[in-house]
Amino acid sequence: MLLLAGLWPGSLAALVLGLAVGGFTGLPARPAIPAALGVATLALAALAIAGIVPGVQGFWLESAVAILVSYLAGCALGALARRSARVRPHDPPTS
Repeated sequence: MLLLAGLWPGSLAALVLGLAVGGFTGLPARPAIPAALGVATLALAALAIAGIVPGVQGFWLESAVAILVSYLAGCALGALARRSARVRPHDPPTS
C-alpha cells in the first residue's frame, strides 16, 4: 500500500496515457497481442509478489508492474470506449 501511496501520480499518468492510446488505436486486430501482454504482466507481478528480486531492483520491478497494470487497464478501457462510442455510418446521400 505504501508503494501505491508514493506512485499514485505515475499510475494516474499511466492510466490517462493508456486511455488516450486505447482511444486512438482501438482494439487490436489479433487477440494474441493482448494475451501475450497479459501473460507477461502476470509473470512480472508473480515475480514481484514472490519477492524473488531483492533490494532496489525489487522496488523497481514492483513499481514497473504497478505502472504497467495502470497503463494496460487504461488501454483496454480506452479501446472499449472507442468501440462502444462508434457511430453507425450514415447512408450515402442519394442524388
